Amino acid sequence: MNKTYRNILFALLSLLVLIGLFTGQHRLTQSTEAASSDRLVPQFVVDPFWPQPLPNKWLLGRTIGIAVDPRDHIYIVHRDQDSMFMAQELGLDRGQAECCTAAPPIIEFDSDGNLIRAWGGPGEGYTWPESNHGIEIAPNGNVWIGGNGGGDSHVLVFTGEGDFIREIGLPGEDIDSNSTSHFSRVAEIAIDVEANEAYFADGYGNKRVAVVDVDTGAFKRYWGAYGNRPSDDRVTYVPGEPLPQQFVGPVHCAVPSVDNLIYVCDRGADRIQVFRPDGTFVKEGQVAPLTLGGSTWDIAFSRDPQQEFIFVADGANHKVHILERDSLEVLAEFGDGGRQPGLFFGTHSIITDSAGNIYTTETYEGKRVQKFINQGLKRLDTARDGAPWPADALH
Repeated sequence: MNKTYRNILFALLSLLVLIGLFTGQHRLTQSTEAASSDRLVPQFVVDPFWPQPLPNKWLLGRTIGIAVDPRDHIYIVHRDQDSMFMAQELGLDRGQAECCTAAPPIIEFDSDGNLIRAWGGPGEGYTWPESNHGIEIAPNGNVWIGGNGGGDSHVLVFTGEGDFIREIGLPGEDIDSNSTSHFSRVAEIAIDVEANEAYFADGYGNKRVAVVDVDTGAFKRYWGAYGNRPSDDRVTYVPGEPLPQQFVGPVHCAVPSVDNLIYVCDRGADRIQVFRPDGTFVKEGQVAPLTLGGSTWDIAFSRDPQQEFIFVADGANHKVHILERDSLEVLAEFGDGGRQPGLFFGTHSIITDSAGNIYTTETYEGKRVQKFINQGLKRLDTARDGAPWPADALH
């Protein structure tokens, strides 16, 4: 075979390979586009007029927890200490201006965003948290709150009107992830109605999930990452390296699903771990795994019978991710950093109401609660990133 013939043959073979690669890529692209067109995901638009303005010249501090009851009343907890505000914001308190003053730390709204009641703060018979964190509403209407400040090693339970019921755990205790008498800086609380159990994301000091009886507060069980015995040793997360065998923390949520699984936010490792109620590890997935500030701050489930989707509040990237619950695959997202409606600063907590609407809170200087109206299931390829405004409002 002469040199010219070999060169021609090589050129023809190279051309055939390129054609094959192009054809394969084209078919793959078509397949991906078809899958994207066929896949349905929930979509939302922000309600810029929810909630109604607060009375009494009240301001919100860092809005650090949110919950919903069977009437679709929305409850938030925020931090009302003077240190949460600039001096100029509290002009009314200081006798320097006509506005403003901090609202009471626990606020209840109806579904239209009207204020129903507000209460909370230090009182007799209990130790109010140094730093409020997390809120849950029990089936009987009782309000449970945690705290992530120094010495916040307990959880408080009140009636819906604010009357003290019980203190669960001993306040003022040190970190001990294997204690059965106290907690350490509980980030969030979620109640399994059928089992009559409350799950604590325990949390900022301890690095575990803890479970107590709803009626009595009696301690029942606990576990760490992968179902391991938890350790108080601090571990770090490095993107690209094997995931730590202990929770990095803060352990920021522990939420039961309809099919009897517990979804746990290990915020510092950008991951969600899934367990059976006895602490048996099932699976895990990551969200925005290059995030060094932690991406998995809180979760809420969609309100279809199968809870097909998970909504993840991501306070580091200032958005909400939409995941397929079964695979933990990220499908879509909305939001971005900013002050306008539908944008976020420190997306912290998230819940859904019976209509599938989403509500979020913001910490740091975000200091607000927002509502996102469920638009139903739409094709994945029509989902838009950024501010979830109506299409005709964006230019």
